[in-house]
Amino acid sequence: MLASDGQIDWSQLGRVDSAGAFALIQALGASDLGNDVPDRLRRVLDIVAPAIQEHATKKPKKSYGFFTRLGRKVVAGLSELYGNILFLGRSEVGVGRAVINPRRLRVRALVSVMQQGSLEALPIIMTMTFFIGAVVALVGTNLLQNLGASVFTVQLVGVSVLREFGVLIPAILLAGRSTSTFAAQIGAMRMNQETDAMVVMGVDLTEALVTPRVLAMIITLPLLSVAAMIAGILGGLLVSWASLDISPVFFVERLRQTVDLQHFWLGLIKTPVMAIIIALTGCRQGMAVRGDVEVLGRNVTTAVVQALFAIILLDAAFALVFMKLDL
Repeated sequence: MLASDGQIDWSQLGRVDSAGAFALIQALGASDLGNDVPDRLRRVLDIVAPAIQEHATKKPKKSYGFFTRLGRKVVAGLSELYGNILFLGRSEVGVGRAVINPRRLRVRALVSVMQQGSLEALPIIMTMTFFIGAVVALVGTNLLQNLGASVFTVQLVGVSVLREFGVLIPAILLAGRSTSTFAAQIGAMRMNQETDAMVVMGVDLTEALVTPRVLAMIITLPLLSVAAMIAGILGGLLVSWASLDISPVFFVERLRQTVDLQHFWLGLIKTPVMAIIIALTGCRQGMAVRGDVEVLGRNVTTAVVQALFAIILLDAAFALVFMKLDL
């Protein structure tokens, strides 16, 4: 309250806290409160005023130019590339040690990853490839029937499922399922400092976390691909039987005569490389987690996107190589 002489009357002041002191400084300024400020208020003001001044004098964030931002992105990209190469080298050493000396392999972890990360996806993989085989047969029937060559639907289904869909669909599903699982599991361990404790105990992180996942993918993806091929051909068989009146016996015999076994092996040969990509991408992004849950979520998303992109790109590269080799 202001007195008659324009000075502040502090006689009615009771208790005061930091919020009240902050309001006084904001309204009147620290230097305009007069010299007769009570000691109890002065002590609070001496604490609050420097904090307000420090907050007010904070420099705004610098606005970097185009070339500065570009340079930062280039440095970040090169750093990421270096980390990926280093991680790939360590993973190769870890897998090589496990293959040369199987006693170093953590069998329980391997079996657990095979079951949870891969084999539990078998029903959805077979269901999807079944319907994809059926769709390929339907499209082939509509196109080839007009040309009087509907019997070639069998060959279309066989080649497309064995060379492409029987391998690509399981790889894509595992890229979405297992890659995200690996990144989330290892990332959570990084956040909880479990990996730091393992290092202190002398445990090799690559041997304990990466090697079982890589080997599990290498073992299970070919098996899942074979199951997917069977389901896809079965879907094409049922559609051909229903729409073209091609009996299952004739379908199988025609498939055996016109579709060479080479297509099966050309599809299957891609699975180990895709399996390595799926496992390493998830493990790498999980190991790169630093900080909070936001970083974990971003790395999980990055792992899935990178794995999907790499699998599609790899499949296209294999297709080009097979075409050049006339396979």
